Amino acid sequence: MSTTKIRTRYAPSPTGKMHVGNLRSALYEFLIAKHEDGVFMLRIEDTDQERFVEGATEIIYRTLELTGLKHDEGPDKDGGYGPYVQSERMKTGIYMKYAKELIEKGEAYYCFCDKERLESLKTQVDEDGKTVTMYDKHCLSLSKEEVEANLAAGKPFVIRQNIPNEGSTTFHDELYGDITVDNVEMDDMILIKTDGYPTYNFANVVDDHTMNITHVVRGNEYLSSSPKYQRLYDAFGWESPVYVHLPLITDENHKKLSKRSGHSSFEDLIEQGFIAEAVVNYIALLGWSPEDNREIFTLDELIRDFDYHRISKSPAVFDMGKLRWMNGEYIKAMDFEPFYERALPYIREVITAPLDLKHIAETVKSRIETFADIPEMIDFFQAVPDDYDTEMYTHKKMKTDAATSLKVLTDTLPILEEQSDYSNDALYQTLSAYVEREGVKTGYVMWPLRTALSGKAVTPAGATEIMEVIGKEETLKRIRAAIEKLS
Repeated sequence: MSTTKIRTRYAPSPTGKMHVGNLRSALYEFLIAKHEDGVFMLRIEDTDQERFVEGATEIIYRTLELTGLKHDEGPDKDGGYGPYVQSERMKTGIYMKYAKELIEKGEAYYCFCDKERLESLKTQVDEDGKTVTMYDKHCLSLSKEEVEANLAAGKPFVIRQNIPNEGSTTFHDELYGDITVDNVEMDDMILIKTDGYPTYNFANVVDDHTMNITHVVRGNEYLSSSPKYQRLYDAFGWESPVYVHLPLITDENHKKLSKRSGHSSFEDLIEQGFIAEAVVNYIALLGWSPEDNREIFTLDELIRDFDYHRISKSPAVFDMGKLRWMNGEYIKAMDFEPFYERALPYIREVITAPLDLKHIAETVKSRIETFADIPEMIDFFQAVPDDYDTEMYTHKKMKTDAATSLKVLTDTLPILEEQSDYSNDALYQTLSAYVEREGVKTGYVMWPLRTALSGKAVTPAGATEIMEVIGKEETLKRIRAAIEKLS
């Protein structure tokens, strides 16, 4: 490479939401660059016009901003290697220029075969079970005059890589070591398509070289394509970059993470109430582990500690339970005001009564794992469900049942009717006096009260805290309704 400074690139295609596998590639590329004070570049690969999705480019920018993966160069930050969008690079003629250079060297050739002929060729099944057609080099035998005549006649063509039928190709990966593939197993892949656009594979190699990329990080599904890339580097006489192929990310059932899982994209996770910083932290550990096995990292700490040589070759399991736990730890550590700002839309989904929303937010902050947990956890503040099961009043540990609960509620109703101070402490003091008089445990009294006030087996707040939030009038109304229900 013409530079000793590490330069990595995140080169997404604008085809929709950002898959967590793509985000992990971006994160690792960012960390590799930043760990060595290098350059992290954004390049938009939009040569596949059929898969282009309107608005997808904006998703890429928004995701990088939310995750803190700030690029040093890109379409909006020219560092002297632009354009940074492949369709714009194509207008400069760069891909056709290099394709023609390969033709001159005998490393590529024009192919004029039509669809019918290509469909008649022999097919085989690849490692993933997909049927692939191996091109038979038919057009490689065309004379220079035949090629020029076809071009002059405007006959549609592609430009194919010329891979020999004998020998082998070896490339080096930092995790997998040297990998050798017999040339006969490789197809003469298309470099320039009939529409004049370069294929993803060809544009990648040309752009990485001309933009001085030193490290290429991508999923190990590209391992099988890498020998073809290596042949292109060798054909041009270019030094190949450092390759780091990342392990597959699977779901809990060890199957490839799919869109149907509901958590395959960064946007899905944010919509489900996860915090961007927690998602980044978790994704960093999908295939990489630090020396001390710690789990909670800020982005700056990841930059400091990240060593790509510690990336595993084994598939990484996306464990939703582990992510939820980690997200909960981030929520607990948040300052209250930013937490409340994030929590407020979720609170307002279910609370329309004039209640102290900040107080409600305080009750759930240490108990939720995602913001989306909030509505179901607090909906009882708005109203008690009519159809709750009275079996909830029975609690072996508290030694309560329907009959004892009815007595507690009947006894405490007049006490609470007399109570004027409905602060949590004052209410607790008043009810503690009743507990002492009766010679029972606190839970014996508080369990029936909390059940009557919430209609739920689990709540983020105790009985007196609920009373403080909903107020005297609503407290008495709910206790009377519970007495009637138990009677």
